[in-house]
Amino acid sequence: MKPISIPTVFEPIGTREKTVLFLGYDRDHTTLIDALLVANCEVHHTEDEIPDTQYDLVISFGYRHLIRQSKIESLGCPIINLHISYLPYNRGAHPNFWSFFDGTPAGVTIHLIDEGIDTGPILFQKRVVFTANEITFAQTYDRLFKEIEALFIGRLPAIIAGNWTEQEQVGVGTQHNLCDLPVEFAGWNSVIVDEIKRLRQITGNHNA
Repeated sequence: MKPISIPTVFEPIGTREKTVLFLGYDRDHTTLIDALLVANCEVHHTEDEIPDTQYDLVISFGYRHLIRQSKIESLGCPIINLHISYLPYNRGAHPNFWSFFDGTPAGVTIHLIDEGIDTGPILFQKRVVFTANEITFAQTYDRLFKEIEALFIGRLPAIIAGNWTEQEQVGVGTQHNLCDLPVEFAGWNSVIVDEIKRLRQITGNHNA
């Protein structure tokens, strides 16, 4: 069994309000750890398996591991995920690609984690409409990344206080796995309109 690594601990700016486990991206990739520190949270960070420690809150952003139901129950605190799609659309992998390929809404969602993949109750979300200058998958991904960070920071007092209203996801939505990305995909710097048209011709999917 792979040993559980010890999380990196960041001390809050002032008197500690909450002890938060931050799963996934580190300080080089997201501003949210620093935002939590400014909000006087002690932040424990790991990209690996979750340690057997008690926390007031768990935040998952860019975390690559499935959190099993037994771990959800043993943590005994809210576990919040940040997902760059407008749930219930595009659960799972590569949501930015599939919103264009399937013709589904783009956006960002903060939701509670349950035993499913991006199926938990929604806390906060925002639709995103891209500008005329955002023409590649990389550019739209960057926009979504900034939007989810802004949504989190804007709602941070409520998140720390647990002051939210849970909304169950409505409708069937869509879900995709890593292996669903077409092997013919030209890459994230390709122009979205041209690439989607080309891929639909190759795959025979003209329904979106």
